[in-house]
Amino acid sequence: MNILITGGSGFIGRRLTVLLKSRGHQVTWLVRNPGQVAEKAYRWSVNNQFVDSKALREAEVLIHLAGENVASKRWTRSRKKQILESRAEGTRLLVDQILKYPNRITTVVCASASGFYGDGGPDDLFTEESRPGNDFLAEVTKKWEYEALGFERAGRRLVTLRIGVVLSRDGGALPKLVQPVKWFVGAALGTGKQYMSWIHIDDLCNMFVKAAEDQSMAGIYNAVAPQPVDNNTMTRAIAGRLHRPVFLPAVPASVLHLLLGEMATIVTGGARLSSEKIEKTGFQFAFPDPESALKDILG
Repeated sequence: MNILITGGSGFIGRRLTVLLKSRGHQVTWLVRNPGQVAEKAYRWSVNNQFVDSKALREAEVLIHLAGENVASKRWTRSRKKQILESRAEGTRLLVDQILKYPNRITTVVCASASGFYGDGGPDDLFTEESRPGNDFLAEVTKKWEYEALGFERAGRRLVTLRIGVVLSRDGGALPKLVQPVKWFVGAALGTGKQYMSWIHIDDLCNMFVKAAEDQSMAGIYNAVAPQPVDNNTMTRAIAGRLHRPVFLPAVPASVLHLLLGEMATIVTGGARLSSEKIEKTGFQFAFPDPESALKDILG
């Protein structure tokens, strides 16, 4: 199939492109600066409400990953506006363009985030039917998913993946978790008891591949591994792979909020998500537990 990816230059998009090509698919990216990437790419601009219509004419499947990195900068009022608009406005623009220009797109696979559910207690298990949270990230994902429903109203098969913490050597949370452990200053964050619903990048990308190829899939799926763990367990598992001790006390949430502001909720909060629905589609995890995932990534 001809597959168009927004956000293809990110660490998820790059790995997904490799896997799609290995299965014989043709991949094109939709990016802000096509001349700066090695892949075949077309331009789009959310700010200017522009999408190169040729990209849409060629594609049969749209995989929509694009969105500002939520953890790259402190959450000022303007930064929060950028995070929201890059997702909600970007998605609305794509829906409008699909309705406006002739195209062959029959399937849209749209990223969302586990932040939809907000924070959960130790006894909470969130399924796709659970109610959303009420913090900033939950509000962002609610509006993101609402705009994505426009693809469905436009007659396209829509699959939405609520992505957990992605484990990869090339980006995401893991390098940030690994660094202090390497320097013998690793410690749990906050209480250390908050859940981390995680997924190995290859399992995530293979989930996107399945969603694109499997015509029976539709609706929302939690894109997380079957064995979520708390922050303390993940920190100690990383330390075990690196042969480093973890002897320091947990970093208090108050310190993290002082350093990071509201953005600290990314690491002080968390939720335990169920992977049962995606498993019922026949999807099989290559890395179902933290030990196998960390062994593959960290050696």
